[in-house]
Amino acid sequence: MTATTHSSPIPAAPALAPAPRRRRDIHLGDQAFQLVLRLGALLVLALIAGIVGQLLGLSWPTIQKFGAKFLVGTDWDPVNDSFGALPFIWGTLVSSLLALLMACPVAIGASLFLNEIAHSKLAKPVAFLIEMLAAIPSVVYGLWGIFVLAPWLRTTVEPWLGARLGFLPLFQGAPFGVGMLCAGMVLAIMITPTIAAISREVFRAVPLSHREAALGLGATRWEMIYLSVLRSSMPGVVGAVILGLGRALGETMAVTMVIGNRPEIATSLFAPGQTMASVIANEYPEASGTLHISALASIGLSLFLVSIVINALARYFVWRLNRKQGGAR
Repeated sequence: MTATTHSSPIPAAPALAPAPRRRRDIHLGDQAFQLVLRLGALLVLALIAGIVGQLLGLSWPTIQKFGAKFLVGTDWDPVNDSFGALPFIWGTLVSSLLALLMACPVAIGASLFLNEIAHSKLAKPVAFLIEMLAAIPSVVYGLWGIFVLAPWLRTTVEPWLGARLGFLPLFQGAPFGVGMLCAGMVLAIMITPTIAAISREVFRAVPLSHREAALGLGATRWEMIYLSVLRSSMPGVVGAVILGLGRALGETMAVTMVIGNRPEIATSLFAPGQTMASVIANEYPEASGTLHISALASIGLSLFLVSIVINALARYFVWRLNRKQGGAR
């Protein structure tokens, strides 16, 4: 009778956890690289703090005299030392939002066409031409607006809009050519390449498998573009729009040349206006009084704060979109 022996399995030795990396084990180059990055981040914060501190110091006489009324005041009279920033805030926001309304459909539509529909032989040169618009100096846009766009608006577009849509407050008044509509159109052309280039990169980042899955489930080409590309890329598109808005808010020379430079609040898009950047460019070289210089510095500080608020709201919207899409998935 043969005895059978059963060999019990030998337990595997437990894996040794990696020893924690001690500080002296970190390479000297890594430490130097971390130090450089920290110094760079601190330098950016220090630069922003320095700009705010300088503007706040220059604006202090205006803040002491007018307080919060400076932001809601409508009178701008350097001769009598009476200053209010509301017309310039109005002009900045209206011209920038008008530019977004005109630029976003064109830029996003062009990006979708070049990325999803157009042949590569057509997409590459057209994309290059669109991106070349960002390399044109703003003063060239201003000259083109004065000599080409403004006369065309004055003789053709604004009379046509006034005759057919004159019952709306937006299209009432004399056709000046230069004004809020002209500034908004120039800004729209200037921010279109920024929005289009970033949106195209966002659309290219969508995996090809998402498109194939939508088509495999029976979606049409438009449904595939809308569901798999546009909706999934919405946070990135919003970020591209905000970058375009940031350029529109701070644009100076082109807007100064075509907006008409009149400090007033008007509901008509035909009327001249003025932005926070344009009033600084127009009046700062000739400002003589202490309070006048302080008021212009306060305009710059207000522009800085408006930009921060708009970018903060944009980041909040992007965060909400990301969170919503993450919950949906």
